[in-house]
Amino acid sequence: MASDRFVFAHLADAHVGAWPRDAKLRGLLRESVLRSIAQVRVEHAEFLLISGDLFHTPVPDPAEVAPVAAALRQLSIDGTRIYAIYGSHDYVAHKTSWLDVLAEAGAFAKVAPEAVHPEGARWALPFLVDEPTGARIAGISGRSHGLDREYFGGVDSERFRAEPGFKIFQFHAAIEECLPPRLRAHIHGIARADLPPGCGYYAGGHIHVMYEDEGPGGGLLVNPGAIFGTSTPDLVYRQEHPGTQGLAVVTVVRGRPSVRFFDPFPYSKVHIIDVNVTGRSGSEILTDIEVAARPYAGAGTNIIAHYTGTPSAAGLAALGVSESQRRFEELGMSLHPDVRDVAGVSAEATPVLPESEIEAAGFATLSEETGPSAPWAAGPEGAQRLRELLQELALPRGEGESRTDYVEARVDGGSRLLGVRRVGPR
Repeated sequence: MASDRFVFAHLADAHVGAWPRDAKLRGLLRESVLRSIAQVRVEHAEFLLISGDLFHTPVPDPAEVAPVAAALRQLSIDGTRIYAIYGSHDYVAHKTSWLDVLAEAGAFAKVAPEAVHPEGARWALPFLVDEPTGARIAGISGRSHGLDREYFGGVDSERFRAEPGFKIFQFHAAIEECLPPRLRAHIHGIARADLPPGCGYYAGGHIHVMYEDEGPGGGLLVNPGAIFGTSTPDLVYRQEHPGTQGLAVVTVVRGRPSVRFFDPFPYSKVHIIDVNVTGRSGSEILTDIEVAARPYAGAGTNIIAHYTGTPSAAGLAALGVSESQRRFEELGMSLHPDVRDVAGVSAEATPVLPESEIEAAGFATLSEETGPSAPWAAGPEGAQRLRELLQELALPRGEGESRTDYVEARVDGGSRLLGVRRVGPR
């Protein structure tokens, strides 16, 4: 029987296992995710929606997975239902991801269909029923390179829309109309009209910035943003917009939802300072950073140094970044440089940048070199395709998986990423 009033929670883009080369930030991310899961119980939520990218890769370090899996499992044992879809990071074509393992263990239910539908084919949208509340929940998982976009065009949601009760649709894709201006040139998504109409709540994920809007024909459309973030720009944004995203707590009264946010970000442990490098030597810059960071001094503090201006000499060496990082380590703190706004700093001279920015620069360069002879590798989407192709080919062989099956899975995954249809036996 449908409930007149109930509460549920919604998170996306936890990215457990991100920051693989930075144990301190990786630990803070994990703690933020665990705080969010604990808050679900505090809010007495009937169920939790996970709208993609729970993990940063399909097969993250088990040490990162274990505490999060245990928390989700205990939440489920205590009676909170959990409904999840894949994101573009934790989806893997041959189904050896941790999401599959946790679903098989009963930690949560997978909402979205895993079948790959032929391009242009119509397919009926399946759904689950949360029996205690009567809510109907459907969804479409995220895929690399927006391969999920074609699914929205072919979905037949008539049966889902005809169902009684409060309806929820989960998705992991950018909504073009809701993208912040700074992201519109870099992210391609779906139109709001591509979502199935008639839902009370649209549970989004994918972009790391919160938005709250209206779905097609009404209903609350929410992307809760990243729980912590996976890059220096994410952390800068979180510090500049405290309390505006995280775990969405949704209260439904007589079919009308309202949302508020629980923000688990560890603001006391992450601080951002601005450093103007124009006309300054490396030692002067280090002194400036130490003075600006003094109010936040303490063991375990992470300083995001946002460098701006024009250094006295070309390259990062003039900024004294490496020396500054060593100095902060001696003080029991961590310095994380953000040099995006420094004039004359080239991508090839950024060995101290966080991993995501190093990789972005490297794959952009590879895309420029490869693009003329391989159009699939050209441009920003090509650089991302190169990154994900490497990740796909680097996946380890699963326990009990034969060599033949492993090779077939890698070829299938690579073919999907390249948009190639395989010919012949499999």
